[in-house]
Amino acid sequence: MLDNIKIRLHYLLPKQGITNLAGWFANKKAGWLTQLAIKAFARVYKVDMNEAKAPEFLAYTTFNEFFIRPLKEDVRPVVSEAHQLALPADGIISQLGNIRTDQILQAKGHHYTLEALLAGNHQLADIFSDGQFVTTYLSPKDYHRVHMPCDGLLKEMIYVPGDLFSVNPLTAANVPNLFARNERVICLFDTQFGPMIQILVGATIVGSIEMAWCGTVTPPREGIIKRWAYPDAGTTGAVSLKKGEEMGRFKLGSTVINLFAANQVQLAGNLSSGSATRMGELLAQAIIPEEPTDNIS
Repeated sequence: MLDNIKIRLHYLLPKQGITNLAGWFANKKAGWLTQLAIKAFARVYKVDMNEAKAPEFLAYTTFNEFFIRPLKEDVRPVVSEAHQLALPADGIISQLGNIRTDQILQAKGHHYTLEALLAGNHQLADIFSDGQFVTTYLSPKDYHRVHMPCDGLLKEMIYVPGDLFSVNPLTAANVPNLFARNERVICLFDTQFGPMIQILVGATIVGSIEMAWCGTVTPPREGIIKRWAYPDAGTTGAVSLKKGEEMGRFKLGSTVINLFAANQVQLAGNLSSGSATRMGELLAQAIIPEEPTDNIS
């Protein structure tokens, strides 16, 4: 009963207005009020400040500075073998597995399509048909910077306007097409493991999504799809990122979705729905084709 009420409220509440207000306050240098909000948030969500580069609350003059706090060096070692891909974020695996033709599992009883997730780009959707996906939910207590699973050359970034539903397990299980209807930033990379997409999904109270190479992508929220193309490596304006390097951040948290083309990677066997993740640990490894053998009679 209570869950039904919560879901109905998600549909009825002015999500964008709430988000704008939260974003305004999170950027405000409000002195003791900011400190009160930070300390209350850390206490309620049991935030581990021992991992933060600046563990003292007074080091943060705005709530956003606290929320996107960097971590101490070496607290998130990144898998080092060339055939290994790293988890992009701290959080919890919402769902992962095979993309069934173009169907991605959102939650039990709920699927959405690649084409819907990729804003109707059927050519891009075809690239990832029958591939693999991983959806990682970042809870309020988590570290909210997102990193690269592998070395990658950015080819395209697409901003897709949309709703601002919360993206917690309750909404994933009850709001159809949740990730394909929420605001999101889609990043397409060329990698040694084939094409890879990493998507940062917005949500209620996510005041801003920022990328390492261009800064803030949203807000403003102008209600139109925007696309940016990036040049080849070695060309002016090219964006190349290394495995484990920061690629984006949420100012108030959300979800990351990774897409891989078919027959390129094998997801780590220890990961399943509900698995806790730590950035840098093993996400997947390359599928290495078997060498053909000559039959000698």
